[in-house]
Amino acid sequence: MSELIGKRLKKYRQARGLSISQLSAQSGVAKSYLSFIERENTCNPTVHILEVLASVLGIPVHWLLMDDSMGKLDSEWIALVNKAIDIGVTKEQFKEYLFLKNQFNEIH
Repeated sequence: MSELIGKRLKKYRQARGLSISQLSAQSGVAKSYLSFIERENTCNPTVHILEVLASVLGIPVHWLLMDDSMGKLDSEWIALVNKAIDIGVTKEQFKEYLFLKNQFNEIH
């Protein structure tokens, strides 16, 4: 399980556009420990550490724990969603956009 945690952590960190140093600074988790986790050299990051990292990355903690929890989203989609969140797009606004886009597609 930890092997996958390290890969997932790296994927979400990179999708967020953060270096290990930046994630360390924002989370308070030592850079060396983050690197250790990402290189899959440890099998026991604590739940607290995972919660802190998930919070900084703007993802639910279970995304670090569960295989393929992002479904079809690749790192580009994740980066786009994070950008939308950063500029203040709400879930309601995004749902409205999808609704209107669907209506437009049905007409044309």
